[in-house]
Amino acid sequence: MPSVMTQHRPGRAIALKLGAVLLFSIMAALIKIATATVPAGQAVFFRSFFAFPMIILWLWQRGDLRHGLKPSNLMGHVWRGIFGTIAMGLTFAGLSLLPLPEVTAIGYATPLFTVVFAAIFLGEQVRLFRLSAVAVGLIGVLIVLFPRFTVDGDTVSKMATLGAVMVLGASIMRGLVQIHVRRLVQTDSTAAIVFFFSLTATCLSFLTFPAGMLVDWPALTWISPSTEIVAILIVSGLVGGVAQIMITSSFRFGPVSMLAPFDYASMVFAIIIGWAFFGEIPTLAILIGAGLVMTGGVLIIWRERYLGLDRAKSKASSPPQGTPS
Repeated sequence: MPSVMTQHRPGRAIALKLGAVLLFSIMAALIKIATATVPAGQAVFFRSFFAFPMIILWLWQRGDLRHGLKPSNLMGHVWRGIFGTIAMGLTFAGLSLLPLPEVTAIGYATPLFTVVFAAIFLGEQVRLFRLSAVAVGLIGVLIVLFPRFTVDGDTVSKMATLGAVMVLGASIMRGLVQIHVRRLVQTDSTAAIVFFFSLTATCLSFLTFPAGMLVDWPALTWISPSTEIVAILIVSGLVGGVAQIMITSSFRFGPVSMLAPFDYASMVFAIIIGWAFFGEIPTLAILIGAGLVMTGGVLIIWRERYLGLDRAKSKASSPPQGTPS
């Protein structure tokens, strides 16, 4: 079995994490362009299928291609894949209907739902501090969503409301994904988690092809895109694969608690990309709401880090088993 090498190199860890966040933002912009033409299911297929070459090359380079792909919890991978694929499909559909900064802001709700689901499904204790942080974050989400549910009007406004609901649903699904990943990391390697998610997402998204032919529903029906759109979809898969590798590699050089806040750099990237390529300028509600969601998320991250350090100190001060105290 290949040994897992970890080093404390915060500079490299942060660079990898920021690079991954930037690439995921670029991927989202590419998907936004593509989903103006192709359905979300088709975009998910290209994103997942064309990530494989990068992931397999990475696993081969790490020496995990042979031993690291043996799943210990096969059904855990299946459920993680189902929830993750639904989340990706809903996000891609939302990108076709909403500005990129708005999709990014609503997506920040994921850690808030993760805290709630951890209490429900994992039995984790959620005390007043984390409940307050979740409340602050959810208020921010409501501020972002509020204009979508108060504007009377045309079909465009109604479709934007649908997009907001889809992205919120994607955040809920990603919260469930985080719960399953927490369970999977106890039994399976990172290589297996990355590989089997891409495999599951590719297979599940391909099922939307025959489904579209059966029901002839525009949201499912695949099309024959132009060469330009095909190229954009392929590049989105390659970029997503590299981003997935970078974000996984970053955790070899720094702890999760240190790297988690850098996820919020995606708002800066989303604002710049949205303005430069789509002429999108975030509203005041989006900026205020995103700020509150970020505050709630950072408070949760800080609290998790504090509790982790506290547990480590308690463990270090406890006598080994069998040692008289």
